[in-house]
Amino acid sequence: MSFAGRGIVLTRPRELAQAFARRIEGRGARAIVFPTIEIQPLPAPTVLRELARFDFVVFVSPSAVRVAQKMLPAWPSTARAVAISFGTKRELDRAGIAPVIVPQAGADSEAVLASPELQHVPGKRVLIIRGDDGRPVLGEALASRGARVEYAQCYRRVRPGADPAPLLAAWRRGEVDGVVALSAQALGNFIDMTQGALSAATPFFVSHERIARHAKSLGVREVVVAAPSDDAMIERLVAYFDGGN
Repeated sequence: MSFAGRGIVLTRPRELAQAFARRIEGRGARAIVFPTIEIQPLPAPTVLRELARFDFVVFVSPSAVRVAQKMLPAWPSTARAVAISFGTKRELDRAGIAPVIVPQAGADSEAVLASPELQHVPGKRVLIIRGDDGRPVLGEALASRGARVEYAQCYRRVRPGADPAPLLAAWRRGEVDGVVALSAQALGNFIDMTQGALSAATPFFVSHERIARHAKSLGVREVVVAAPSDDAMIERLVAYFDGGN
């Protein structure tokens, strides 16, 4: 087998999928962009006008940065930005927000909580910028460490109304070789939108054991876990198809 010519479905929101698509196409694969999540901005939370009173501002995803930066005033020198992943940090870099605390291993709430800067936070004010359905783990853990936590819910993630017929037709022609899903919601939406047609015979590539467990619970037969970065996912895809495992 070879990665060249393989059809890889990308389920990220369209605005986040394009750069990854170009990278795998540069390695010879065919990117099939089929977003299963759409990001819808919410009205700007009032707290975003008060960033100067926070010690840490946590962005939980690249989408959190993309949406919030259009609502933010000038970045205050007193606040330190925290990114949940290197992908989120890249968005902060593009927005000119620095310095940024980012986990060196992992890309989830647990990885952020392991950051040395967040170990001793009694009395510190923390703002978490997220969607309307964010996991409570991060805020609850920081609050248990004595931080004063607030939230800015800037967007919602919804399932698009895309027509899956062209994708399913390509799959029936043997042109779909793998599916990349980077969140449980993206994966679940994909299964729903395609009525589980690809679950039994197509490998799904995910970025976390938690997502892998969710995939198995939905009937996906083969799940491949990569480390949570674009580089790691691309290398895992190449290794799978070039090496057969």
